[in-house]
Amino acid sequence: MAAPGRRPDISSSPSPSPAGAGASGGRRLLRTQTVGNLGESIFDSEVVPSSLVEIAPILRVANEVEATNPRVAYLCRFYAFEKAHRLDPTSSGRGVRQFKTALLQRLERENDPTLKGRVHQSDAREMQRFYREYYKKYIQALQNAADKADRALLTKAYQTAAVLFEVLRAVNVSQSVEVDQAILDTHNKVEEKQKLYVPYNILPLDPDSTKQAIMQFPEIQAAVYALRNIRGLPWPKDHEKKTDDKSTGKDLLDWLQAMFGFQKDNVSNQREHLILLLANVHIREVPKADQTPKLDDRALDAVMKKLFKNYKKWWCKYLGRKSSLWYMAFELYGMLAGNVSPMTGENVKPAYGGDEEAFLMKVVTPIYKVIEKEAERSKTIKSKHSHWRNYDDLNEYFWSVDCFRLGWPMRADADFFKTPKDAYPNRLEGENRSMGSVHWMGKVNFVEIRSFWHIFRSFDRMWIFLILSLQAMIIIAWNGGTPSDIFDAGVFKQVLSIFITAAILKLGQALLDIVFGWKARKSMSFAVKLRYVLKLVSAAAWVVILPPRLFVGRGMHEGAFSLFKYTMFWVLLLAMKLTVSFYIEIMFAAMVVV
Repeated sequence: MAAPGRRPDISSSPSPSPAGAGASGGRRLLRTQTVGNLGESIFDSEVVPSSLVEIAPILRVANEVEATNPRVAYLCRFYAFEKAHRLDPTSSGRGVRQFKTALLQRLERENDPTLKGRVHQSDAREMQRFYREYYKKYIQALQNAADKADRALLTKAYQTAAVLFEVLRAVNVSQSVEVDQAILDTHNKVEEKQKLYVPYNILPLDPDSTKQAIMQFPEIQAAVYALRNIRGLPWPKDHEKKTDDKSTGKDLLDWLQAMFGFQKDNVSNQREHLILLLANVHIREVPKADQTPKLDDRALDAVMKKLFKNYKKWWCKYLGRKSSLWYMAFELYGMLAGNVSPMTGENVKPAYGGDEEAFLMKVVTPIYKVIEKEAERSKTIKSKHSHWRNYDDLNEYFWSVDCFRLGWPMRADADFFKTPKDAYPNRLEGENRSMGSVHWMGKVNFVEIRSFWHIFRSFDRMWIFLILSLQAMIIIAWNGGTPSDIFDAGVFKQVLSIFITAAILKLGQALLDIVFGWKARKSMSFAVKLRYVLKLVSAAAWVVILPPRLFVGRGMHEGAFSLFKYTMFWVLLLAMKLTVSFYIEIMFAAMVVV
């Protein structure tokens, strides 16, 4: 860290100033109108450029302590600037150049005023003094509170203290001043506690939060105790595990994380969600008088049915596959039973697990890489929409039986992971995709063809309704002139001709479907192709005989009362619209013609 109080020395980097100019050019740029319009809000953590997200906590602490000690706030911003310059020395990130320039301008403006208000003669001593005072005033005071009620304040205080020590150490190193041993000891305590006092959404699950009000509910305690009952579970050899599981807060989800390699933050979110779900079901299933800190089996059964309801409804029933829960849990059973692999002689391990964040690296990342490759192709290659897959294509793949071709563990040579560049690197875009055993999956569903007919195809129901209504009103007006004439046998027979018009419009819609989906014909399933053909053949019918297997709204109907209100709203609205249109537009036109 450069000596605070002077303009930061950034002339030796590839980009000598935040604006990419020399030292003098950087000074001139500080006075430009663009920087002047940025305002002070540029230093809020919410507007920090994405490539500099690591300095957001430092600037947040600077804003927090500025009212108490402006010099410490200045030192925090000075350290944030130098860290930002190390993260992006060439200011190539989006918004980085403007951000660093504006921050440098503020540092030059606030240096002298904050220097005059400094208590000690050096910034190093000033930082040490403030760190000791902050620890005593905020952390010790909250720790010594009888109830320790405000856990959120204590969590925030530990985070702020950690940032202050980071800045303190940088300032002391730049001024060749050793940090007092007492401050180092204090920092060790803060660092140890900070691992426990982590941010949370609703439930504080660290050992020191057992007296929090929300943790006193019997249903919450029952769910927490059930998850922490992990006696006899075989932990990995290299996993650090203390003997007293209750004191360390280890639970079943920690074990799953260690064995399957799930992400830490995802496990934390799922833990909180599962506890709240179990607690809510427990309090509903069990009478209040019978509630104990032990989780009821009825709650477990209800939660399990709720969690796998969607799986059984969509995966099993919709795709016509048998439930594979037993297979998904087979790896877990093998680990619990201590089965030994005949190949390696070691205990059975999951297909993806054992390593830290193994699921992210071996399952999520390969799928993400496919999306990334296809997105890059859409930007760099002048290819049509039918020659690259978007997110919807990849998502639809996992709602079809084709996804079983991936296998488990997933096959790296599966068609899903292939791109045209991998499948046929020496061929031009649009040529035959098949090349021996190498095959690009291609588009799954929609292929864009730019045409103004999309207006009709996208809003076909509205256009058909308006055209048929216009036809009916013209017939009524031409044969009498009042809406009651529709009950006349002759007039009613002529009004029935709207079904002929509807058949013609449906025929046009079927033709447009085929035209717009023609480029995706090679990747369509046989059922989709058959649907297009039958819809074209049966265009004279008002209702499509064969419904979109791909419809994902099945089973999501509204209640009867909601449908009644919705229907009555449109009936009244359309009745008023048609009545006004009949008397003002159609009748007026008929009178003019007559």
